[in-house]
Amino acid sequence: MKKLIAASILALAIAAVPTNAANPPFDTPAPIAYMEDMSSGAVLYAKDADRRIPPASMAKMMTVHVVFDLLKKGELKLDQTFEVRPETWKKWHSQGSTMFLGVGEKPRVEDLLNGIVTLSGNDACVVLAEGIAGTEEAFVGLMNQKAKELGLSNSQFGTSNGWPDEGRTFVTARDLAHLAKATILNHADLYKRFYSLKTYSWGKTLGAGAAISQANRDPLLGRVAGADGLKTGHTEEAGYGFTGSAEQGGRRLVMVVAGLDSFGGRAAESVRFMEWGFRAWKARPIVGKGKHVGEAEVQGGGSSTVGLVAPRDLAATVPAGTSPEMQGRIVYQGPVKAPIKAGAHIADLVIDSPGMPQQTLPLVAESDVGTAGFFRRAWLGLWSLFGL
Repeated sequence: MKKLIAASILALAIAAVPTNAANPPFDTPAPIAYMEDMSSGAVLYAKDADRRIPPASMAKMMTVHVVFDLLKKGELKLDQTFEVRPETWKKWHSQGSTMFLGVGEKPRVEDLLNGIVTLSGNDACVVLAEGIAGTEEAFVGLMNQKAKELGLSNSQFGTSNGWPDEGRTFVTARDLAHLAKATILNHADLYKRFYSLKTYSWGKTLGAGAAISQANRDPLLGRVAGADGLKTGHTEEAGYGFTGSAEQGGRRLVMVVAGLDSFGGRAAESVRFMEWGFRAWKARPIVGKGKHVGEAEVQGGGSSTVGLVAPRDLAATVPAGTSPEMQGRIVYQGPVKAPIKAGAHIADLVIDSPGMPQQTLPLVAESDVGTAGFFRRAWLGLWSLFGL
């Protein structure tokens, strides 16, 4: 069962001066919008964030995430090549955004990833999907399997590139933000390598044979400090959307807007939204890295408890200019079964404050806990049997 242990945050952090901590106001013409502070887990803004919508090219974030997973597992290599089949070229060489792949070309996985992330190439998605799984349909199966693993309960994928498919593909803003967070956290190096390129060149123009260079459509790059991803999307049905992220002063925000009616409107609103997230909110230090916060019960271990510590400097997100009172509780699924490795994420520090979004910060095991030896197991068995 889930253990809930109350603990006073004020005893762990700086003294609070009670002030009005109402969420800073923000209004957007975007029909759908969502923002979360990844550093604290606080949802700063949500407008129809659980409505199912067509993602358009933002679906490509899942294609990239699946590829990143395969690269991390060693089941795929960046220098591995896949040939562009004539059938794939015929269908996708001029269908929406394109990388301008040619028939019979053998681009590397690295080239195709740049073609997807920077150029939003529909052709690049399908070539990569077919190369990995044999067919695009089989690759889509991997996408949906990963969506389930990540807990994207309101998302389903029908294509590798988000092309309209009569409603088979749908997502929510909250799920898109969760996917972005998973990519940033689980594949930090690959994320940095691929998601912040401003331009990429592939293909040649007809006649002159000049290199075709295309700009990244990310509206935050070069306009918001610390911006480094992720993906735009547009179809007639979906309107203009964007999932983006930026990091400033140790705070990383992830945002989604969808359903806007113009390219320029998407760009302006994305910048305004992200700037509000950094300007209207601030980080308030809570627990220093390595500080002991509490204990968790252990099942079948050489010790009955394990210490819980902060894996990094932990901070809550509060409205700028306020210092609200806060209370916290340690939450974990327990007792935690041994063995436990030091540094394993086994609990969370959940922070509550009146008028504020709930925030969840990670806690990790302070030390290793091995499994119980024979005599301790026997003693634990007797304890359980007789209710000692």
